[in-house]
Amino acid sequence: MNLTLTGLEFRPLNVPSTIDGDDAADFRAMVDVRNVIYRDISGHDDHFITAAELLPHYSPNDYERRLSWLVLVDDRPVGRVGLDLPIEDDSKVAFVLIELLRDVWGQGIGTAALQLVEKVARENGRSVLQSWAEHPDGPGRRLEPPTGFGSIPADDHAARWFVANGFTLEQIERNSAFDLRGSFEGVQKLLEHARAASAGYRVVQWFAPTPPEFVEGYAWMKSRMVTDAPAAALEFDEETWDAGRIAIHDARYTSAGRTLHVTAAQHIETGELCAFNELVVGVDKTEASHQEDTLVLKAHRGHKLGMLVKCENLLAWRDVAPESPRVITYNAEENRPMLDINEAIGFVPIAYNGAWKKVLP
Repeated sequence: MNLTLTGLEFRPLNVPSTIDGDDAADFRAMVDVRNVIYRDISGHDDHFITAAELLPHYSPNDYERRLSWLVLVDDRPVGRVGLDLPIEDDSKVAFVLIELLRDVWGQGIGTAALQLVEKVARENGRSVLQSWAEHPDGPGRRLEPPTGFGSIPADDHAARWFVANGFTLEQIERNSAFDLRGSFEGVQKLLEHARAASAGYRVVQWFAPTPPEFVEGYAWMKSRMVTDAPAAALEFDEETWDAGRIAIHDARYTSAGRTLHVTAAQHIETGELCAFNELVVGVDKTEASHQEDTLVLKAHRGHKLGMLVKCENLLAWRDVAPESPRVITYNAEENRPMLDINEAIGFVPIAYNGAWKKVLP
């Protein structure tokens, strides 16, 4: 789609079947731009991913609709735009991603991209746009969300853009890191306390793909991520997870050679899976690892199960990815129970993200 700005194109992104095909050039360019943008904002490469490893996350499936565009100026890739549409009945939510190289900021490209995604969102019956962005710290005024937890610099470029385009800051996410090269003595002690407090539970672990005996319980826990985690005034549709959705979830990692390890707590009396923690590392196991979802079902809280699954997974991870330097994770700043666990283990804050929302009239 060509817009009025000279030389600007939002080209619908083709999702190739393989990353080496002739039709994969735009996808590879999109990933290259993504990696440059994330390195520029964060100052490190912990968010780096290869095109081959990201491709499975874009493959069409029956559980979500992902629309993407490569942003070009005079045929040069300068950014990417995304619009994720949940497929749940009567959903009014759309998740927006607009990312541009620094040297094209201030030319109206981001606003033009927003006009595009708003149009497509309306055409799909969506009226709530939500987006996340990292906001490097800086001096001056601060913006605080209605939760009262955390803040970001008001003069950050992305923050100013969101405010100018009608978004409101709803939540702050803390990005934390755990040094895998340091001592695990504290982790071991915390694990011993957690084991003592969770006598009615056992730990089970697996690598993706999920073993059949754990699929149902894992699917139920994954479905609770959008209902049980702190969400401030952000809006999420309750999701249905089944064996098919778990298989697609697992394949996003395994089909690209990435490693996903899950540690879960199982209630001994009933056999119910009631807490879990996920750790992921890429094909290159010298890269940073990523802690994905962590959850304790509400009915089983108060037994240190969050501490149990996190510590067990970190200890196991030393054998899985011994050369990975650190684990990266994200938590809502108001999620004090989970932050307490992370801080006790040794996670330290390294960055903050803003969660933004715009309601279309």
